[in-house]
Amino acid sequence: MIISMTGFGRGEASDNGITATVEIKSLNSRYLDVSTRLPQRLQDKELEVKELVQKTINRGKLNITVYISESESGGPSITVDEEKVKGYAKILNNLRKIAGIDDPISIRDITQFSDVFINEEENEEVLEQKWAVAEKALQEAVQSLLKMRTQEGNQLKNDLLDRIEFIESNLEIITKETSGRADETREKLLERINNLIEEDKIDPERLEQEVAILVDKMDVTEEIVRLKSHLKFFIEAVEQPDPAGRRLNFLTQEINRELNTIGSKANNSEIAQYVVKCKEALEQIREQVQNVE
Repeated sequence: MIISMTGFGRGEASDNGITATVEIKSLNSRYLDVSTRLPQRLQDKELEVKELVQKTINRGKLNITVYISESESGGPSITVDEEKVKGYAKILNNLRKIAGIDDPISIRDITQFSDVFINEEENEEVLEQKWAVAEKALQEAVQSLLKMRTQEGNQLKNDLLDRIEFIESNLEIITKETSGRADETREKLLERINNLIEEDKIDPERLEQEVAILVDKMDVTEEIVRLKSHLKFFIEAVEQPDPAGRRLNFLTQEINRELNTIGSKANNSEIAQYVVKCKEALEQIREQVQNVE
């Protein structure tokens, strides 16, 4: 399966007056690299965010941003610590009696103690509620990202297969051009050598052996067979259900190696032109493969 490493995903979830929005931007990367921007009080959830993403995404540089907002109807952002209020009231009443003060204590007296108020951000229950909403939005954003990456992957797949088909068609021409070249080359070499050297000074067996070695160095049959095999494996990798980016990158290098060898061994200008066409298509494939997960 071909999945692009670039894309964008967005997810949103709401519950009990809390709204979470998650945005994911994905770029090319050799490995999976996840960067997060979380609200201050949810910083400790960074590892959980990365673990959730790793379940479905294998490669790419991901920038994840989490936004949390609360509706005005969600109530005040602070609550009262009733136990502390009672405790401070008791202390103040005892102090009033000891000091002989007749005036009753007031709310102002108790609110002088700032810790009678609890910021809901520090309430673990509220934080868990916020994380639950954020996690749901994150899952939606991941699915949205996967959908976009898959759509781009399908376009990449079609482009890769077209270029592989182009290389195959040129390889067929190269195969025809090189067919029978060994015998032809052997005959031409023997003829040229015989014209340059007197017949009685030539060891026929040694000459034939040297010519055979030279012809073998010019034979590209093995390279063509290996190249066809690499192209076949490339197509299989594109069609398989698992992520294929690393395998395609390796096969691209192997295809390039065989093309270089064919071009250098063939020693033929026409064949060299077809090799150049194949390498141009392969370079475009190589660039596309860098974007495959």
